[in-house]
Amino acid sequence: MTDEHSPRPVPRAVALAYGANDAAPKVVAKGRGLIAEQIIDIALEAGVFVHESRDLVSLLMDIDLDQQIPPTLYRTIAELLAWLYHIESAQKSGLPLPAPPDPLASLTDTRN
Repeated sequence: MTDEHSPRPVPRAVALAYGANDAAPKVVAKGRGLIAEQIIDIALEAGVFVHESRDLVSLLMDIDLDQQIPPTLYRTIAELLAWLYHIESAQKSGLPLPAPPDPLASLTDTRN
């Protein structure tokens, strides 16, 4: 049973792009509600993998469009990109998919 009066969480989404000549990934789209749903739908239709992390999205929502991610997020995003590369490799070779990284673990890792 669901409570009709309990608010449903509003979806949020952030899209990053990283080109060969870019110093760091950039925020290329972000939004809440319907806009977030459209960002996710477009990504899925284009075959782009969608990773869910409320904490990471919260951090990325504070970055202006067409701005690079801050250096504090470099390691976190690099780990996600490496994971995505491993997913693509596993899919091509028929191997099991790797477990996702904890996107905020590198932010709290004191061994940096």
